[in-house]
Amino acid sequence: MNLYEHTIVARQDTSPAQIKQLTEKYSKIVEKSDGEIVQTEEWGLLNLAYAIKKNKKGIYMHFKIKGSGKIIEELEKNEIIDKNLLRYMTVRVKKFDLEAKYFSKKDEYEKKEYKRDYNRD
Repeated sequence: MNLYEHTIVARQDTSPAQIKQLTEKYSKIVEKSDGEIVQTEEWGLLNLAYAIKKNKKGIYMHFKIKGSGKIIEELEKNEIIDKNLLRYMTVRVKKFDLEAKYFSKKDEYEKKEYKRDYNRD
C-alpha cells in the first residue's frame, strides 16, 4: 500500500455545506477504490500566490490517503470536471506526519515551546 497526501483548493465563494459535500464525495471515491482515508484536515480560506480563474483566495482541504495508484487516478479524473475546484495536488510520501498542524491558529503556536522570548536582557 502506498501513502499519499492529497490537497485540493476550492473556490473562495464555496459554502461550508458544499465544502462538506466535496469532502464526503472524494472520501467515498477513495473508499470505493479499496483505499483508506487516514486523516482529513480543512485548512480554511488562504491567499493564493497568484489569481486562478479570477480568484485570489481558496479554501484548502488536505487528505492523507492509504491505497494504490488507481485511487489517485480516479480522484483526479473526477476533480478535472468539478467546477468548484481550482487546483489539486497529490504527493506520495514514505510516512505520515499525523501530529503536526501546519495551519493552526496563532494562539496555539504561542502556547508551544517554539515561542521565543525577545524581552530577555
